[in-house]
Amino acid sequence: MSNRLVNETSPYLLSHAENPVDWYPWGEEAFSKAKAEDKPVFLSIGYSSCHWCHVMAEESFENKKVAEILNRFYVPVKVDREERPDIDSVYIEVCSALTGSAGWPLTIVMSPDQQPFFAATYLPRENQGNQMGLLSVLISLADMWQKEKGKLLKTAGEVRQYLLRPQSLKGVHPDDEFLHKAVEQLYASYDSEYGGFGSSPKFPSPHNLIFLMRYSKLSGDKKAREVVENCLRQMYRGGIFDHIGGGFCRYSTDREWLAPHFEKTLYDNALLALCYTEAYQEGRLPLYKDVAERTLDYCLRELKSPEGAFYSSQDADSDGVEGKYYLFTPDEVKNVLGVEKGKGFCECYDILDEGNFHGKNIPNLLINQRWRILPEGYDELREQLRVYRSQRCELKTDEKIITSWNGLMLIALSRAARVFNSSRYLSAALELKDFLLSKDCGPSALTSCRTKGHNRYPATLDDYAFTALGFLELYEISFDGVLLNAAKIYGEEIIKQFSDGNGAYYLSSSKAEKLIKRPKELFDGAMPCGNSAAAQLFDMLFRLSGDIRWRDAQNALLEVLCSHSEQYPAGCPFALCSLLSILYPTKELLCVADTLPEALEAIMGRYEPELTLLLKTPENADDLAAFAPFTADCKADDKSAYLYICSGGKCSLPYPLN
Repeated sequence: MSNRLVNETSPYLLSHAENPVDWYPWGEEAFSKAKAEDKPVFLSIGYSSCHWCHVMAEESFENKKVAEILNRFYVPVKVDREERPDIDSVYIEVCSALTGSAGWPLTIVMSPDQQPFFAATYLPRENQGNQMGLLSVLISLADMWQKEKGKLLKTAGEVRQYLLRPQSLKGVHPDDEFLHKAVEQLYASYDSEYGGFGSSPKFPSPHNLIFLMRYSKLSGDKKAREVVENCLRQMYRGGIFDHIGGGFCRYSTDREWLAPHFEKTLYDNALLALCYTEAYQEGRLPLYKDVAERTLDYCLRELKSPEGAFYSSQDADSDGVEGKYYLFTPDEVKNVLGVEKGKGFCECYDILDEGNFHGKNIPNLLINQRWRILPEGYDELREQLRVYRSQRCELKTDEKIITSWNGLMLIALSRAARVFNSSRYLSAALELKDFLLSKDCGPSALTSCRTKGHNRYPATLDDYAFTALGFLELYEISFDGVLLNAAKIYGEEIIKQFSDGNGAYYLSSSKAEKLIKRPKELFDGAMPCGNSAAAQLFDMLFRLSGDIRWRDAQNALLEVLCSHSEQYPAGCPFALCSLLSILYPTKELLCVADTLPEALEAIMGRYEPELTLLLKTPENADDLAAFAPFTADCKADDKSAYLYICSGGKCSLPYPLN
């Protein structure tokens, strides 16, 4: 018999709709029932492509004994963290406070008024060694709720006090010293042998690399570029990159990048595609273009929706086995490619009889000393194997469309279209832009996600900030003034709906559901936080429009971010990208012409992070003037295109380009 999740649209929630657990979606019905029956709420948060979420579901939530206890003593609530990042952010902080770490599946037990008193991540069904299993935890907490409720509520009160504690931030000024301290901290955590930062598990952290690339270009620090190059090469060589179908898995379980956690997410692949594209801009190394294109092509092939947007992720598991979709044996390869070609392919990609992962093989180039130059024809061989594996077993796709992640994808596609001169990527970017601009009634009604044709939940800070950055990136190839004004409106909505009054911004809108705490994220995690994105947005809006209010907003936000990360400046690298334009000279160009001159087209294809360009044409003059009023008086004659150059706060006289 189905539970209440059967009426939801999230693939993750729907996957639990046939559980014997009487799940409720997050909402008034669940909490009213808990209050009326005086029961604690059992909150389980996860997402569709999470391997351990699947393990816990199969092991516990499909178990009748677990279901009987949950249904009798608790009100069970399921949340998709990708649909409700606000709820997830609050209770991830709870778990970190109570246990010292956090992750998914996230397990919270709380009072009917949402006050948590227990937190954990994955719990096995039965006790294992010193670890209590879920059954024991449920029985113990249910007994305490009946006999010692006061103790649990006292704990809940202490947790709430901790969450709502005032934050006293020192006035740390964002300056050269802070920036260089962040760089040195990244160097200190850098793995010079295998690339990446830290040991295992190892995340790609593309925002670290994007920051270091831009810092290297502007400061002249060659070490920063060397760090980036080594990371990009090693990640490509490892099994975290899908050598058969393109794209990157979420993270590596080992230091060497061999064995990934096999789920693929849109945000990772968008950020990594951008990272490799930026790397290609400086130096034009063909490898970086190849990886960027194979990553974007994976997204276009596997994640693109009929509406022109992109789905959120693909599963780590197939047929209940982690990574099954991606693994090969030598015999399989030879059967598909033929004995001779198959033998060469196996030697190249480390596909062994004994296997390199649970008896099978993750294709990789870690031991191949000739990995830079693969033999001719390998594109065709990889494609044959990709088609074969797609028919061998199913790989599930979570078809949620998350606004912020699509904003990141718009950035990646737009940059690739410009750098690679690709009409295909430009077409995809324009289609995605049309979706983002038309899917809601206006910026104040922007929603966070869309599933099965339904827009749901008020947009978060991340949704506004990343989408606006996507519009600005697309402007640099389309020069459509509508995009500039849309980005400006989104920036204004951020200030209007999300401001904390002290320079930073909440994750959730003032229009969103009130939780026990209004979440605010000031550190970059697996993806950059919304405040870091907002800092970049304000920076770009100021540089393009000259409107000082954006620089004021940027300065105030950087003050908060730097004060919050005083002890660990490397914690907000995406925000530090915007600090670079304050500490290093920038160049702002305005060209008045019918079309973009070839000379400027070539310049905009180079890696010049300090450079921005506005193009004023007869068609976009009104839109441009609405965004940047100073452009109204900039004119050209019938014979020449004119270029206005501003640098270091000074503008030169215009001069003709032809």
